[in-house]
Parts: sequence; structure tokens; C-alpha cells
Amino acid sequence: MCQLLGMNCNTPTDIMFSFEGFRRRGGITDHHADGFGIGFFEGKGVRLFHDDKPSANSPVADLVRAYQIKSENVIAHIRKASQGQTSLANTHPFMREMWGEYWLFAHNGHLIDFYPEQGEYYHAVGTTDSERAFCFILNRLRSRFATKPEPEVLFDAIAGLTHEIRRYGLFNFVMSNGDCLFAHASTLLHYIVRKAPFGKARLLDDDVMVDFSEVTTPNDKVSVIATLPLTRDETWSQLAVNELVMFQDGDIVLSDRPDNPVYMSAEEGLEIARAVGVSV
Repeated sequence: MCQLLGMNCNTPTDIMFSFEGFRRRGGITDHHADGFGIGFFEGKGVRLFHDDKPSANSPVADLVRAYQIKSENVIAHIRKASQGQTSLANTHPFMREMWGEYWLFAHNGHLIDFYPEQGEYYHAVGTTDSERAFCFILNRLRSRFATKPEPEVLFDAIAGLTHEIRRYGLFNFVMSNGDCLFAHASTLLHYIVRKAPFGKARLLDDDVMVDFSEVTTPNDKVSVIATLPLTRDETWSQLAVNELVMFQDGDIVLSDRPDNPVYMSAEEGLEIARAVGVSV
């Protein structure tokens, strides 16, 4: 299985602190060595970087670090292949245009026998269950709505499609159109909302510390979403099993949570992943 990283905030923000810890899981502190990708929204455009080599020692990841890009919405993914060969075509995040804006999608999990009918608008280029799921969601949304609906209507539609897909297996994902960011947990997905008063944080995967009060303003609000927490001295929250949320301007604004929420431990999530033949 793979690991996900997302960021949603109310002002363009540098994700490099989180990315430095995250990329080390692609071959140094963990074994997710089947490629990585990261996409940054900038206005209506997207800077998208892919490599089918491990992120820990990828020259592309070094380029991203040197670029110091600031963005309000970011999606990154390090891959441990469960379906589809290691190739650029199978590297997340995937990108498509819908309603005159770009959408990015990254998936962590394993969908069994998920082969939906070919949609009218979007087709998978690679061979992953992840890209098939993304195209399925977009095909259904575009067939239903000629133009982008209001946020609450869009969220409800995505929630319904998520319910359909997760019947096929593990479906942790993050998806963004540059305005908001959707996150869904089948097993493990954590998040933290950083806002004033800002403090210090140290990475779990590297001996690096940052004092956020020195690089932010009192009005900043930044949400970081990751499969597993990235820092050792902050309190991360967790999405419940089968919970879908929408982040906007650095905070959760909509949620579809089961009536009796269940929160999975890291050990339970790892065991479930191993049981279906993948690892996290």
C-alpha cells in the first residue's frame, strides 16, 4: 500500500517541512519505493512532479525541495505498488480537467475486482485501481452536473460515490480542485490544523525542527493530512473509519461520519493491509 500527504490552507504556504519527513518514507525510514508524485495548485494552474524512483533519493524530489513552492492546496503520494507495474503512468497524483478546473487525486489502498464500465469522458491511462476509481468519480460527477454544483451538493455527491467504491476494498484517498480538499479514510488517515498561537514541531522521520511562529502570521491556518503523523511533539487527529471530510481555508467545513465512529490503531491498519496482500 502507499502513503498520502495533503495540505489545505487559507494562504499560500510552503509544505517543505512536511514533505522532507514524508519523502524519507520512500526508501529510508520505510519501504514505499515504487515512485512518488506531488502536485501544487497555483491559481488555476498546477505544478505536477512525478518520478517512478524512490522519493528518498529522487533528483525530482530534490528539485521540489529547491523550488520552495507555496500553495493553498497540495497532494503528494509515495507508492508501494499493489496493482499495476512501477511506471510513470501509474504514479500518483493523477490529474484531470473538469468544469474548467484541474482535479488531483491520490489513493492508498487496494480495490478488489473494481473494473467499472468505461465512462464517457475520462479513461485510465495506466493500470491501477486508483486511476480507475478517480475516472469513475469524475465520469459520474460530470454526467450528473453540467456545471460545478454548490459545495454542499458536490460533497454529498462525492460521499455517495465513495460509499459505492469502498465496497470493493481499502479506499483511503485525497482529492482537490485547488479550492478545497477531500479526504476519506477506510483505515488510517490523520490530520492536524495549525493556527495561532503557533509552536515548534520536530519530524518523526528526520532530526529536523521548525518554529512555525517564525514563518507564519497570526491569521494563517494550515491543515496537513497524512496516512500517519509526521511530527513527534504535536497532537494529530484521526479520521474515523469510513469518514469523508472536506477541508477549505485550512479547516474541516463538511463531514460525512458514521453514526458510531470507529478509530483504527496503526497496528490494526497495518494488519488489515497485510491481510489483503499489501503493506503500509
